[in-house]
Amino acid sequence: MNRLVGFVLAVVVVLVLAIGAISVLVIVRGGGDEGQQQAQSTKAATAEGGGGAGGGSTGALRLPGSDPITLDPALAGDAASATYIVEIFGGLVTIDPQLNIVPDIAKELPTRENGGIVNNPDGTVTYTFHLRNNVVFHNTDRVVTAGDFKYSMERALNPRTASTVAEAYLGDIVGAKDMARGRADAVRGIEAVDDSTLKLTIDAPKPYFLAKLTYPTAFVVDQQQVDADKNWTRAPHGTGPYMLRNKNDWKLGEQITLHANDRYHLGKPSVETVTFLLAGGSVLTMYENNEIDVAGVSVTDIDRVQDPTSNLNAEYVTGDDLSISYIGFNTQTEPFNDPKVRQAFAHAIDREKIAKVVLKDMLPVAQGVMMPGLPGYNPQSKALSFDPELASQLLKESKYGGPDGLPTVTITEVGGGANVGFDTQAMVEMWKQNLGVDVQIEQTEAASFFDDLDSGRLQMFVTGWIMDYPDPEDVLDVHFYSQSRINNTRYSDPALDALLEQARTEQDVSRRMSLYQQAEQIVIEDAVWVPLYNGRDHALVKPYVKGFEFPPMVIPHLRYVTIEQ
Repeated sequence: MNRLVGFVLAVVVVLVLAIGAISVLVIVRGGGDEGQQQAQSTKAATAEGGGGAGGGSTGALRLPGSDPITLDPALAGDAASATYIVEIFGGLVTIDPQLNIVPDIAKELPTRENGGIVNNPDGTVTYTFHLRNNVVFHNTDRVVTAGDFKYSMERALNPRTASTVAEAYLGDIVGAKDMARGRADAVRGIEAVDDSTLKLTIDAPKPYFLAKLTYPTAFVVDQQQVDADKNWTRAPHGTGPYMLRNKNDWKLGEQITLHANDRYHLGKPSVETVTFLLAGGSVLTMYENNEIDVAGVSVTDIDRVQDPTSNLNAEYVTGDDLSISYIGFNTQTEPFNDPKVRQAFAHAIDREKIAKVVLKDMLPVAQGVMMPGLPGYNPQSKALSFDPELASQLLKESKYGGPDGLPTVTITEVGGGANVGFDTQAMVEMWKQNLGVDVQIEQTEAASFFDDLDSGRLQMFVTGWIMDYPDPEDVLDVHFYSQSRINNTRYSDPALDALLEQARTEQDVSRRMSLYQQAEQIVIEDAVWVPLYNGRDHALVKPYVKGFEFPPMVIPHLRYVTIEQ
């Protein structure tokens, strides 16, 4: 989601990095949360279609999965939760398989040409959305109105909701930050003109604003259900292509069954049910036993799957996504409040060796914060290289004077028991050999990890980020602007802030991308993150499953799948 940064399921829709237990499905927050993949769809879906052609939905799709942390769009900050949320809920706009922003509940995209975008004399900009009149909440006959959107966005921003992401994604709306910080009871920039007309006024002309509305915090929820049932997220009334008919469709630790929404306004999904099996176990064994139709491939199985003589090789698919795994440092906590210590830790690990030997070249080594395929990606960017002598020297030059002056250092990751990530173990050993520092490893379950991350309680952590929308603002501004509420490194640099502020309203695309590249270079040189790997999907798909793509971001895509048996 998430910031879809997120904790990714055993395979599900998002097969991302291989941190954690190295199964090439991992922890990415993107982010959404997280996070938090949109490959070019062979279905050539359009904004109005992509579902079943005529008739009702048929067939069943079975996927491995995990219990989401939440199904409340206002709280979504991890990719695992977002994987379900984007199928169950919807908003004004969405992202299609070609990564275009397209209408969802809005009839059309507002533009200056159609009068939907108006620059105001005070520098603000007003977007006017006209809603479709045939969108109803699941399990009800109630038509979605502009008032429902106003309620939903203000609910996300209300401090009582305790969303860690709402301000990041809705904060451009005039008055949104006032409400998020308890200074107002409503958002001045959200106006329900009538049932079918919604106006959103933002504080300045920002090219990425429509893209931000594809994030779950802008999705519409059913106020009647929220007010009436404190456990409403067990079977929420969304507007998306798939739905939970009742609370029995989600059996904790067992399975989640999504049913096709036959009244979906963009076309009926082809597949009638999508069942996520949550119990765990070997996904490859489940796949070979025909218990699931799609499976992620782990490091331990990749050689067999890639072998041309294997019976699985013909069903093997791979593709890159817009994600990154990284080591993050809390720059306000000892010893990582000294940039030389951060740089020393970065120079002390051989990422190329880990990727080749430990991860068997399943993931490309990341050279920057922005990933290949993202607008603004700089192929000339170079992360801090492996240089153990320089690493040792930097640690001596730091205010801690060397390894003996450091406090206890702990790296935290999602996991449990003995399932420490193989790459984490390798990095810990390199820090010991090259810096003389014994780094402790701490593992927590996903919900606790992200809570501690948001609260600034982690000293050093390994996680990831999957893009929520294809714009550099979604990673650089969200993570490194000093006032961002999901700046989990607590990093602050006035020069970086100035670049990010300028990029927000820069209308020249080339100039805007250049500003983000300059910002990225500051982050790399100051070792706020240590970029590890970019995302690459490795999966098996049954031959009768057609149109199952692995999008480079977490977006709704199950309605494009068909089962041909």
